[in-house]
Amino acid sequence: MGYSVNIDIGGTFTDFFSMADGGAVQVTKTPSTHYDLSVGFMKGLQELARGYGRNLGEFLSETEAVHYCTTVGTNALIERTGPKLGFITTAGFEDALFLGRARSWADGASSQENRDLSRIRKPEPLISRDMVVGLRERIDCFGKVVCPLSRDEVLEKLQTLVDRGAMGFVVCLLWSFASPAHERMVKEIIEEEYPEDYLGSMPVTLSSDVSPKSGEYTRFTTATVNAYIHGVMAEQLAKLTHELRDGGYRKPLILVHNTGGRKKVSRTRAVLTHNAGPVAGLHGALTLGRRYGYDDVIFTDMGGTSFDIGVITGGRMRTYDFVPVIDRWRTNIPAIEVKSIGAGGGSIAWVNALLGGSLEVGPQSAGSMPGPACYDKGGQEPTVTDADLVLGYINPDNYLGGKMLLDPELSAQVIQKKIAGPLGIDAVEAAVRIRRIVDARMGQEVFNEVALKGHDPRDFVLFACGGAGPTHACDFAPYLGVRKVVASPFSPVFGAFGASTVKIQQVWERSKTLKVFRWADQAYSEDLEGFNSVVDELKDLALRDLWLEGYRPDQIRFELELEMRYGMQYNLTKIVSPRLNAQSPSDFREVCDRFTAQYSATYSPEATFPVGGINVECFYLTASVEKAEFEPPAEPETGPEPAATARRESRNAYWPSLGGFRQTPVYAFEALNPGNTLEGPVLVEARDTTYVVGPGWRFTLDRYRNGVLEQK
Repeated sequence: MGYSVNIDIGGTFTDFFSMADGGAVQVTKTPSTHYDLSVGFMKGLQELARGYGRNLGEFLSETEAVHYCTTVGTNALIERTGPKLGFITTAGFEDALFLGRARSWADGASSQENRDLSRIRKPEPLISRDMVVGLRERIDCFGKVVCPLSRDEVLEKLQTLVDRGAMGFVVCLLWSFASPAHERMVKEIIEEEYPEDYLGSMPVTLSSDVSPKSGEYTRFTTATVNAYIHGVMAEQLAKLTHELRDGGYRKPLILVHNTGGRKKVSRTRAVLTHNAGPVAGLHGALTLGRRYGYDDVIFTDMGGTSFDIGVITGGRMRTYDFVPVIDRWRTNIPAIEVKSIGAGGGSIAWVNALLGGSLEVGPQSAGSMPGPACYDKGGQEPTVTDADLVLGYINPDNYLGGKMLLDPELSAQVIQKKIAGPLGIDAVEAAVRIRRIVDARMGQEVFNEVALKGHDPRDFVLFACGGAGPTHACDFAPYLGVRKVVASPFSPVFGAFGASTVKIQQVWERSKTLKVFRWADQAYSEDLEGFNSVVDELKDLALRDLWLEGYRPDQIRFELELEMRYGMQYNLTKIVSPRLNAQSPSDFREVCDRFTAQYSATYSPEATFPVGGINVECFYLTASVEKAEFEPPAEPETGPEPAATARRESRNAYWPSLGGFRQTPVYAFEALNPGNTLEGPVLVEARDTTYVVGPGWRFTLDRYRNGVLEQK
């Protein structure tokens, strides 16, 4: 028996999804232990082992792969627990990190913070100004050396940083993406002075390795963030790897990337792990969407801390984050775009005295410790979960399958004290408003995310994932106009499930401007060598890297994406190139036609302007190893009537459209059979979530055991 284990650490719960070679699936959730993530990690593995009738040692020794979506790096940034770094740049650019952009104070800040202009501030730098030095060197935009690098000056500035306490170095020189020669020389000098066999050896991060793209500020911040979280991640992942090995696991730990792939820890850059869980969830939605025949899917995941949104169109994850922000830092990594807002089961409801006593929900979260008041762990703030409990949607005796018992009295007390009392209403009305606000906010954010990309949400199927997703789907779906909501049986652990569907993949990138259609003579470029040289360089890097992962060239599939724009435009549009290499100018015509079609679909046909010239600005080569896609088990459908054994005792639940509380039938999800249909209002209790089916909605269990919600 061989097992595959997939873990996604969230702000409130750590989710686990495992599969055996025979197809048996086990899922579980444990509270995230932020003081030491390995505690919750190992506890979840023990629960999986028991589910398969194994002890932990037997289970881990038979496990073939552990795929991990980690938040270690993000936590290090938020808590500012990274090492003291020295920053080496080109003379005259020592203040680039600190000057930032005109609106760098807004990067990563919430909408509430951005509205309060009198108080908002730029983030505290990860590197202090006294730890920055400049070198008198210069490479121009064509990659030619204008001013050579002085070894003596490097040694002098290096000693200055070491004397000031540097524990690592970030090297970000001007135009290094055009030629990394000077950055590599600086690294060689550092490694000569502090070789690995010395206790004083220090890691060196080059911007040309981490982010070989134009845009000095984002290149500098990307390299800095990577260096800052690298040490913390290396230490914690090493500790976790040792615990796994002590438990009997003998394979490498594999990390999921925000680029939509996964690789071994030893082949992963720290900055690529940010937001990997939501990206894994989006990939899981893509996999299931293909299996069910849904090409256009809105992915949503409502967990304990955040609400994640992703869009799949034409059966592809087409959207990359134009400017990914990690904590408060603008970067340029090639990350898949998944938007997250502070709206989850643990989101705190509060009365904003500055806005005349208006009720707001989030973005602050109660997390896993102390958690919502109903957890009875010392939580003193009302949350969305508390409101759901007061309204009767959640069974306090069957939360997480009975592993946690909730106290509805504590929920009612804290809502009365913090919300109802100040607003002059009762606790039930306060709970209704909390739920209405969070549902409206989620619905509006999803609508904006889809509509602003040029799509009509009514043409999509909505996937409601996360532990709280099926509980709120019927109330935020109407804001989109969607008529079908699909909640997978793996919805409560969908990030972990998605990690199981992600394949070995990496993205290599390089900035280079190439005028594929010239405005001056209205002709296509003949610079085939300029195009192919970049692609071949990236292909060589990919083959070498994946060979070190243990894969042969014939196992690797390549896809080339290009960031393009009309001449002198600022915004870039990414396309999938119809050709990996260009053989003739007619191939550039195909590239331009593909760009025009994509631009037209995004901005309308009237916005296209090919006579202004068309440029390629950046090359992205994705190399992946094909793997068999997940096959959701199918069961034969029975009739629409559920078995009598599926019915549980009715519960008093609040339905606004019916004017108040009503005795509502309750069914056990696990006891339903495919084909069973239930008319709302009804509650369907699964082990890790509750399907809240409102009046006017119908619940159907399909042959894949998805809960399908449709408006009547």
